[in-house]
Amino acid sequence: MRSIYGIVPPTVTPFDSQGRIDTALLSKDLRYLVHTAKVHGLAVCGSTGEGHTLSLEETRLVSEIAVEEAAGKVPVITGIIADSTREVIERGKAVADLGVAALQVTPVHYLFRPNDEAMQAFFAEISQATGLPVIIYNVVPWTYLSPELLTRIITEEDGVIGVKQSAGDLKMLADLLLQLGDRGVIMSAVDALLYPSFALGAHGAIAAILTTVPELCVQLWDAVREGDHKRALGLHARLLPIWNAIMDDNLPANVKYAMELQGRAAGNPRAPMPAASEEQKARIRRALDGLI
Repeated sequence: MRSIYGIVPPTVTPFDSQGRIDTALLSKDLRYLVHTAKVHGLAVCGSTGEGHTLSLEETRLVSEIAVEEAAGKVPVITGIIADSTREVIERGKAVADLGVAALQVTPVHYLFRPNDEAMQAFFAEISQATGLPVIIYNVVPWTYLSPELLTRIITEEDGVIGVKQSAGDLKMLADLLLQLGDRGVIMSAVDALLYPSFALGAHGAIAAILTTVPELCVQLWDAVREGDHKRALGLHARLLPIWNAIMDDNLPANVKYAMELQGRAAGNPRAPMPAASEEQKARIRRALDGLI
């Protein structure tokens, strides 16, 4: 659990014009993140990585490449976005021999919400069956887990080690930090408010803004850790317009465009997600002024 902290970008998955994974582009950007941006971990196959579109075989392929490029320098977290305990376990077992540090698992994201007892059993069974630690990816609005339920699951289930807390509600993150304390790892995905997330005590972040401008985010993490809040506030003021520019229903496509503007080829989004529109591109270019 203690190896997962700091700036952990949820990496994009580059696709070619036929919708196939471009492994060369993937490897190149992972090397940049680890060796140039000096991030503290890698999270693959999540929302930013269009993990909901990846097959079991593709999930293993992306995870394998990430572990290879990380080369033991930083932990790798594999995301699983699926609707049944059986499918999540199948995918978790498919990457269990690769050396990933943990699985990042969404609650059921289809219409029907399990009750709290079934939700707890879902995450417990996944960890037990795969032998891997589980981080709850608390992102799906209609199956959102309260701070109280998250605290209960992480406290009572040894294999469930923490949560990636998404949504823009900083109070929920603050409540979770207060209730759970150091019994689990709490990674912020409140992209617009990483500075206060870190100041409140979040153990790090797994958020799309980290993939978009990783070096700025590492600087922000360092500034808060060093108690340099004037510098941290200045970095927040640079990051917020970038988040405002990329946040939309095609967020992964916008992240890829922002990466390309900075010289990091990122490939295409996978259909049916549309590429960044001309209006979105103009907004992103303005937000990145000074970085490109």
